[in-house]
Amino acid sequence: MVRITEELLRQRAEHNNCELFSLEEISLHQQEIEKLEYIDKLCRDLKILYLQNNLIPKIENVSKLKKLEYLNLALNNIERIENLEGCEELQKLDLTANFIGELSSIEILKHNIHLKELFLVGNPCAEFEGYRQFVVATLHQLKKCLDSKEIERSERIQALQNYGQVKKQIRDQEQVYLVKRAREKEEALKKIQEKQEKKKEKQIKPKPGFDRRWYTDINNINPDPLEDKENHQQKETEKEYQEWEIDKDDEEDRAFWEEPTPYTPEYRLEAHRHLEEKRRVKENIRGEKMKEKPPRTLITTDGKVLNMNEPKLHFFLKDDEENNQFILDLAVYRHLDSSLIDVDVQPTYLRIMVKDKPFQLVLPAEVKPDSSSAKRSQTTGHLVISMPKVQEIIRANRKTPTLVEPSDSNKLQTNIKRERVEKLEVDPSKYSFPDVANIIQEKERTGQGPINLQQQKVIDTENSYVDFEDNQDVPPLI
Repeated sequence: MVRITEELLRQRAEHNNCELFSLEEISLHQQEIEKLEYIDKLCRDLKILYLQNNLIPKIENVSKLKKLEYLNLALNNIERIENLEGCEELQKLDLTANFIGELSSIEILKHNIHLKELFLVGNPCAEFEGYRQFVVATLHQLKKCLDSKEIERSERIQALQNYGQVKKQIRDQEQVYLVKRAREKEEALKKIQEKQEKKKEKQIKPKPGFDRRWYTDINNINPDPLEDKENHQQKETEKEYQEWEIDKDDEEDRAFWEEPTPYTPEYRLEAHRHLEEKRRVKENIRGEKMKEKPPRTLITTDGKVLNMNEPKLHFFLKDDEENNQFILDLAVYRHLDSSLIDVDVQPTYLRIMVKDKPFQLVLPAEVKPDSSSAKRSQTTGHLVISMPKVQEIIRANRKTPTLVEPSDSNKLQTNIKRERVEKLEVDPSKYSFPDVANIIQEKERTGQGPINLQQQKVIDTENSYVDFEDNQDVPPLI
């Protein structure tokens, strides 16, 4: 049985930041709810409430919702309209496909003066003769539509004229329905009790080859091979019995759904219980299979490390000789949280747990776990692990010195070369290059070309002309 709790309401109020005091709309459909409670205390400002396709037998605990405008209770087990007087702003009420047989209970909706739309199709009362005339004449405020059909003015006038006669017909049909409904309740309860007793007998009945008791010989330390055979045979009989039980359950399930039953709240509830039980049995079987699953063998008893890719991820291992390291690129899912990934680098192998599923790879050479690093791409989500190698690679371009002793002539040649090198470094002026800018003589270059780019020499007049006299009458030279 699913109950309405504060936790459930907050889960369904994600669109309102899980706040209930200001919640105006909530959807609780298909939640297998069997009782209405706590809504009027926690969600006072509700305007729209969806409760369709549940197992609610009675309308209750909604009268304090003063702002409620739309209430959907379709596909439930409601048999009477009640406890809606306090919903002052109610404009639309959907009670499709319920079990309402007391049509006179709609008179309580007279207090909902803003009610414009009402849906009662699929209820036993909708089959009564004069049903539509009675509803139209009883609810004067219902001006828009009834069962998705618009109410015309002429229809209302005619319903009011024949209201007394139609009301009497409805009362008589109600009495007949109530007697029939009481008889159906008794028959349904008897059948349900019989089925429950049969189930109890099946549970008490022992399995063949197993007497529900376990025996242990505390004095026997070494196992007897004959006992092992008996235990093996017993396990096989239990498996056969389980398979036979599953086949029998399938036959019973088929018989349950093929059996004709009246459309009543009791049988609808029983069908729900049957589905719930089947679901529970499947979950138990799935849990047993998960328990029976053998543990993973990542390393054998001989110490051999196995390669494994249980998460089924694409990967690429690169041997980076320039940096003397291995690089592993593992294609982890982009939206997977990094907290669900665990990396363990060992000298000879690598293990990565992705959501408790191991990815293990044996490395071609020994690496340094302490110097290894793991990074994750923010765009692709790939996991890149760099693992430096323990042994350094000797490259081909490196020249190793020879240990052969040179002869005297070779020593003289090497000494001459060294002296020359030393002369170049010590006295570079002997091997200086000519100045390219002074190749052409200065006299030939001055005054040539459209633009004179040569720097003119500044002549010191004081030293060259000692007897120079400055005559103020002579104008200055340009």
